[in-house]
Amino acid sequence: MVKPNYSYEKRQKELAKERKKQEKLQRKANKPDSADAPGEDHGSAVPPNSVPSGNAKPNTES
Repeated sequence: MVKPNYSYEKRQKELAKERKKQEKLQRKANKPDSADAPGEDHGSAVPPNSVPSGNAKPNTES
């Protein structure tokens, strides 16, 4: 019976982990570039449907 080559399997696993780590770093490096795209909401301080501060009643006096 042939003895399994565990060091080969370990090396392949380490290489796959390193590739995955590099891909993740690449995605993180590219993410800020697309963050400036118009139309995307990135957690703005004021939601679009919020009531302005101060008097919430509409001014109906003429």
